[in-house]
Amino acid sequence: MESLNFDKLQIENQFVNLPLPNGISLHIKREDKNHHFVSGNKLRKLKYNILQAQKEGKTRLLTFGGAYSNHIAATAAAGKLTGMKTIGVIRGDELHSKIEENPTLSFAQNCGMDFLFVSREKYRLKHTNEFLTELKKNYDSNTYIVPEGGTNEFAVKGCEEILTPEDENFDVICSAVGTGGTISGLINASFSHQTVLGFPALKGEFLSDVIKRYTQKTNWQLIHDYNFGGYAKVSDELISFLNNFNKKTGISLDPIYTGKMIFAIFALSNKNFFKPNTKILAIHTGGLQGIQGINQKRAKKHQQILNYD
Repeated sequence: MESLNFDKLQIENQFVNLPLPNGISLHIKREDKNHHFVSGNKLRKLKYNILQAQKEGKTRLLTFGGAYSNHIAATAAAGKLTGMKTIGVIRGDELHSKIEENPTLSFAQNCGMDFLFVSREKYRLKHTNEFLTELKKNYDSNTYIVPEGGTNEFAVKGCEEILTPEDENFDVICSAVGTGGTISGLINASFSHQTVLGFPALKGEFLSDVIKRYTQKTNWQLIHDYNFGGYAKVSDELISFLNNFNKKTGISLDPIYTGKMIFAIFALSNKNFFKPNTKILAIHTGGLQGIQGINQKRAKKHQQILNYD
């Protein structure tokens, strides 16, 4: 498995040579290429959490996620590469007998991750003191807890490093939004003339409050119109768009996060949302490991799947 080096992340901005109206240009920052297994924003979020865990002398990472969680897969791989044990608290106690059927959980288990499956009702309490106190009783003091999606102050710090001085020439920075950590880091690192647009992958207005915990800037906006019905919901229209985008550009996009953001950018451009000649930088946050699981679910329903070469 490819080694994990936090200090050598040379990521390119790839120009998307597809026509957009009014002189708008689109570049994609290929964060999906920063590591094969701990890729995209997950590497950024885990970087300072792992360094902090090591500083505290912890030997085990415990975190949370669903059946196809990018964060679970990335944490498991990062643990294997750094010599730390990992535990995944998984939403859905019915999944304990379906690990081999699930590509994400199978990968995480092969990386050495142990699982604690909990009911969906109990999982909703994961942020409460009662839940965390009960959890800590089962593990020793060598366990370092990483929040669901990895979002905390260490994750935000890592995501601030996504933007570089060379990105100053862009007018708009776009990012998919899951738990709010990545966009918070982007906002903090953005330049004064830039607008940061976030495209939530799930329904709910709570994300604004989360982001405001981590940034004092106000040059950002969340656009909620392109979640396709909610988290992990996709449509034939989206799948067709992503297959066509891949065919024309060679860029693979996941259908949960980055794919919906790119779809939204094209839709908004055609609605004259952006000013003429706007230079857009969209962040590819990885998440490609989840495609296999999405395709499995859609194939069972005889629905169109992502067909990347």
